Amino acid sequence: MPVEEFAAGWISGALGLVLGHPFDTVKVRLQTQSTYRGIVDCMVKTYRHESVLGFFKGMSFPMFSIAVVNSVLFGVYSNVLRALTATSHQERRGQPLNYTHVFIAGCTGGVLQSYCLAPFDLIKVRLQNQTEPKAQAGGPQPRYRGPVHCAATIFREDGPRGLFRGSWALVLRDTPTLGMYFVTYEGLCRQYTPDGQKPSSGTVLVAGGFAGIASWITATPFDVIKSRMQMDGLRQRKYKGILDCIASSFRQEGIGVFFRGMTINSARAFPVNAVTFLSYEYLLHAWQ
Repeated sequence: MPVEEFAAGWISGALGLVLGHPFDTVKVRLQTQSTYRGIVDCMVKTYRHESVLGFFKGMSFPMFSIAVVNSVLFGVYSNVLRALTATSHQERRGQPLNYTHVFIAGCTGGVLQSYCLAPFDLIKVRLQNQTEPKAQAGGPQPRYRGPVHCAATIFREDGPRGLFRGSWALVLRDTPTLGMYFVTYEGLCRQYTPDGQKPSSGTVLVAGGFAGIASWITATPFDVIKSRMQMDGLRQRKYKGILDCIASSFRQEGIGVFFRGMTINSARAFPVNAVTFLSYEYLLHAWQ
């Protein structure tokens, strides 16, 4: 099994994380807390109360974990597509594209990524929702002192299953949307690249950016449910399961709640995925 795709996915995932994490923090808080009037209000209050460091809460842990998860996604996608088409990444550029194969490969990568991501994403969301500023003597102490303490606390209180809270919502979010993600990217690259040639850097940036936006527009409703399920049980259990979370959220806040965070998801998706795909393609080209 070729390992270049896994290594390229690892590095490109880390680059995308650094660029997108501040947006992700704002998105998570909008989805799980009702104290903000909108994106700008959330950003202002976060900065005023926690300084610029507040936007990077929970990033140290994903710096490693998200890179690993991205490695799984791109590695599985590329190798499944290789198995379905019997061609390498470079060879596929000169052949007609089978979008069914691309979608299947993307969905397969999404399923496996979800199970790898679940514990890391839970810890990230819990840390991002801590609104206390950096702990000071005599001041309010945050519930979690860091990612390791967060993981240990969840494990002690809820057992191993607690680390996978919200994992089914994560699977439902990532499986179809990552299939669409790669279909959009490959389709746009083919559309704006002459036959037999490699896509230009500009084409890769634009295709990657729009692939990110398309996938997040589709993913946002389940992303809201996923975040709420992950925060459920922090102090008391509120939802019996995914369906109960959906029904309760709709009953209390209306249909709009399922699209909370979509604007900032889309704003984050374009630059993050543009950089992710550009670095991924560049690394694969450099190593082959």
